[in-house]
Amino acid sequence: MVDLSGKTILLTGGTGSFGNAFVRRVITKWPDATIRIYSRDELKQSEMRETYGDEQLRYLVGDVRNRTRLKRATEGADIVVHAAAMKQIVSCEYNPFEAVQTNILGGQHVVDAAIDCGVEKVVALSTDKAVNPVNLYGATKLCAEKLFIQGNSYAARSATRLCCVRYGNVVGSRGSVVPVFQKQAELGCLKITDERMTRFWITLPEAVDLVLRALGDSRGGEVFVPKIPSMRITDLADAIAPHVPREIVGIRPGEKLHEVLLTGDESRHSIDVGDAYVVLPEQPWWSEKPDWIEGAEVPHDFTYRSDTNEVWLTPEELTSLLP
Repeated sequence: MVDLSGKTILLTGGTGSFGNAFVRRVITKWPDATIRIYSRDELKQSEMRETYGDEQLRYLVGDVRNRTRLKRATEGADIVVHAAAMKQIVSCEYNPFEAVQTNILGGQHVVDAAIDCGVEKVVALSTDKAVNPVNLYGATKLCAEKLFIQGNSYAARSATRLCCVRYGNVVGSRGSVVPVFQKQAELGCLKITDERMTRFWITLPEAVDLVLRALGDSRGGEVFVPKIPSMRITDLADAIAPHVPREIVGIRPGEKLHEVLLTGDESRHSIDVGDAYVVLPEQPWWSEKPDWIEGAEVPHDFTYRSDTNEVWLTPEELTSLLP
């Protein structure tokens, strides 16, 4: 496990749901670590200052699109955790180049700043939407994954190593279906797109665990995929509002019936490390003898899908996880 004692961490998108969970974990476990909160929203930064103070946190207003500002924020940092992104599918579809500038160009700026400033480790947050993407958000995150993985080639002569984590829907995060269903329940009708729909499900503490694991185990270029349970959208509806009437409205544009976290093609260069799969880079030019984390081979053509997952959450278990 990684030791963040005395480390300076740059956290992009630090005022979001993951950012708050990450901050809570770090300041509790490593009281001498420093976290630089880098985000566009000064109001949310002010709210974080009221909650966490400024003994271990530094608040930097900035956008990952601004390469100069980002590099200044990165100088002297030991670690970068990149959580900033445009995530709303509809917003990305309606404002496509805005999504490209934030998720792709912004990601490249993080890579460049980390290498130029000699950062030790970089972990970028990705999503199951990046696997076989059917919407622009997923496509931009797929591009971002490629940028961070291949960024190791440009960092070959330095100590900087970059990797990604990829996971599914986060319980209680902003923009998730949970607050949407809760609001609809108050109005007296849940709108379900398709009763067959399934999703991967992860809690914020589990997401933080995955990032910390990646920081400790990455040698550069990996994608860490957690083994997490699936849930049926109907079971989630039962957990949130079991007696509220439902309306089937059909799958929305850019939405999948089921999600995938690991493809059959990726499985050929992936390993099973017990509680996670690790996708290893196919062309690690930056290292002649990569010292990867040890794990078992994944069966060829294995696909990790939300509808064929072996572990499922019941309505009762979902209820216990709801915020």
